[in-house]
Amino acid sequence: MEANDGRQAQGAYIPQELLKEISKVNNRLLIGIPRERCEAEKRLPLTPEAVDMLTDCGHRVLVESGAGLGINYSDNHFSEAGAEIVDTPAEVFQADLILKILPPLPVEIALMRPRTTVFSLVQFNLFAQEAFELMMAKRITAISYELMADEYNRFPVLNVTSEIEGAASITIASELLSNTQGGKGILLGGIPGVSPTEVVIIGAGNAGTVAARAALALGASVKVFDDDINKLRIIQQVLGQGLFTSTFHPNVLHNAFRSADVVIGAMRYINTRHRYIIATDLVRTMKKGALVIDLRVSQGGCFETTCCLSREDPAVFEQYGVLHYCKLNISNRVARTTSMAYSNIFVPLLLSLGDAGSVQGMIKSDKGFRAGVYMYYGKTVNSYVSNHFNLSSNNLDLYLSAF
Repeated sequence: MEANDGRQAQGAYIPQELLKEISKVNNRLLIGIPRERCEAEKRLPLTPEAVDMLTDCGHRVLVESGAGLGINYSDNHFSEAGAEIVDTPAEVFQADLILKILPPLPVEIALMRPRTTVFSLVQFNLFAQEAFELMMAKRITAISYELMADEYNRFPVLNVTSEIEGAASITIASELLSNTQGGKGILLGGIPGVSPTEVVIIGAGNAGTVAARAALALGASVKVFDDDINKLRIIQQVLGQGLFTSTFHPNVLHNAFRSADVVIGAMRYINTRHRYIIATDLVRTMKKGALVIDLRVSQGGCFETTCCLSREDPAVFEQYGVLHYCKLNISNRVARTTSMAYSNIFVPLLLSLGDAGSVQGMIKSDKGFRAGVYMYYGKTVNSYVSNHFNLSSNNLDLYLSAF
C-alpha cells in the first residue's frame, strides 16, 4: 500500500517547472548557422531573438563566429540568446540541421556529416553541379526555402522576399533617377504642375503589388502587366482604380515602354509553365535615361538585356541608352530586415519540427514542408530541381513508405 502511494505521489506531484524542463529535452534539435563564405551575402536565417526562442524551448543552436556581423549582430548578441559560438566551419557543420542562405558549397558539404539535413535557398546560378552530386553522395536531405509552402499552399519565404524586393525596387529607382547617381535628375513621384513619373511593372504578384503601392504613394503613374487576369483583378481591388492594369497586349505594352521612366521586372519563374522575357527590341524603344530594374536575376531575369547573372557581373550598366539595375538577391540590401522576416517564418517551423520528432516525421505530417524537399537521403525528389541538374526525379512518397 505504501509502495503504491509512493508511486502515485511520484507521478502526481512532479513540479510544473520540472515537467517543463523534461519536455524541453524531448526531440531537442541541434541547429547550425554557418557564416556565409560569400562576403557579399549578409542575410541570416535566424536573428538572436529567434535563437532565444529556440534555446528557451531546449534546442541547441551553433553559430559560427562572425556570422551575424553583416546584419550588425555580434557574437555576444547570439551567445546571450543561448547560442553556442564556434570558431570554425568544421564545428558548425557537425549539427544535425544546417540553416543557411545560399546553396551549399562543395567545401561546406565536405564538412557535413552523412545524412545531415540542409535548409537553404536554391539559386541555380549559384548552385554547382559538383555540390549537388556531393550532397547525393553524402545522402543529404535538402529543403528549399523557395519551395516550402504553408497550409494555404502559399510560399512564405518566397513571398516575403518578393515583398521586400518590391519595396526596395522603388527606393533603388529613386536613387538611380536622381542627379547624384548620374540619372536624369527626376523625382520618382509627382508634384503639382509637373507630369508624374511613369512606372511600368511586369508581374502582379507580391513584388509587383508592393512596388506598385509604394510608387502610387509617391504620386507616380503606375501600369501593371501580367498574363494572369485573376492577379490583375486582385491588385486592382487592393490598390484601387487609379492603377492601370493590362494583360500582355503588344500595342499597349509597346506604348507603355515608350513613355516609361522606370520598368520593373517582377515575374515569378519558379514552378511556372510559362516564362515571359522582355525582348531587347522592346527595351530599345524606351526613352534615353530611362531605368530598368530586374528583380528576378536569380531566376534567370525578366529582360533579354539582363546580363548580371553572377556576383562578378556589374549590377548597374547601360544598354541602348537605358540604365539597368540587375543584381542578385536585392533583399540583401536590407539584410537585417530580411533576416528578421525570415526568422518569423523559421522559428515556428523549427518548433514544429521539434514537436514532430524528426525531419522524416515532419515530411510525412506536413504537406507544405514536404513540398520544399528536393533531396531525400541523397535521392532527388523534385522535378523542378532535378531537371536543372539533368537528373531524374524520384517519388518521395515511395521512399517515405519504405521507412
